[in-house]
Amino acid sequence: MNSIKKIAVIGGTGKSGKYLVRQLLEQGFQLKLLLRNPDSFQIENSLIEVVKGDVTNYSAVSTLIEGCQAVISTLGLGIPASEPTVFTNATTNVIRAVNEQNIHRYIVTTGLNVDTPSDNKSPKTLIATDWMKKTFPVSTVNKQSEFDILSNSNIDWTLVRLPFIEQTDKEGEIIVSLEDCPGEKISAIDLANFLIEQLSNDEFIRKSPFVASI
Repeated sequence: MNSIKKIAVIGGTGKSGKYLVRQLLEQGFQLKLLLRNPDSFQIENSLIEVVKGDVTNYSAVSTLIEGCQAVISTLGLGIPASEPTVFTNATTNVIRAVNEQNIHRYIVTTGLNVDTPSDNKSPKTLIATDWMKKTFPVSTVNKQSEFDILSNSNIDWTLVRLPFIEQTDKEGEIIVSLEDCPGEKISAIDLANFLIEQLSNDEFIRKSPFVASI
C-alpha cells in the first residue's frame, strides 16, 4: 500500500470531503475528483484532475478510478440531495470498477447507525441508532445494505463509522473502536487524517471501526 500515489475521491466537496482533499494535497497525493457540478469547484491545483459525473453512473466511476491506486469516499446526500439509495449504488459501482481495474483499496465513511456482528453498542449509541432508523429510514437501510455489499466483496475495504462531524481544523486525539462509538463527535480534520492513515495501514481492512475525537 506504500505505492499509493493517486487517489480517487468521491464526495470531495462535502462538509468532510473538503478537509480530506486539502490534507491529501498537503501530503502530495495526486487526486481525481468526481463532481456533479465542476463549474462550482474553485480549487486550482496541478495535483487535481476533475471528472464530471454522478457516482450512480458506472461509466463516470470507472473513469474516475482509472489510473488510481485507491478510492476514498466521504459521500453524503449532497446539495441538491441525491436519492437515499445513493450509498449502495455508489459502492456497487466502485467495487465493479476496482475489480475490473485491479485496484484493491476502498475507504468509505458512514454513520454510527450501521450495525456489524462485532458490535457491543452502548445505550447511548443504540438510542442514536434507533433515532436514525426512525428519522431517515430509507437512507439508514441503504447504508446497512452498503455494509452487506462490502462484506460480500473481495476487495480491501474499510467502512469508517462516524458520530457528529465538527467543522474545525482543531486536531486532537482519535479513539477507535470496533464495538461502540467512543465519543459524540469527530473533528473534520481528525477524520481526514484518519482516512489518509488507512492508505498505509492494514489494521482495519475489511472492518468497520468507529472513530471519535477527544
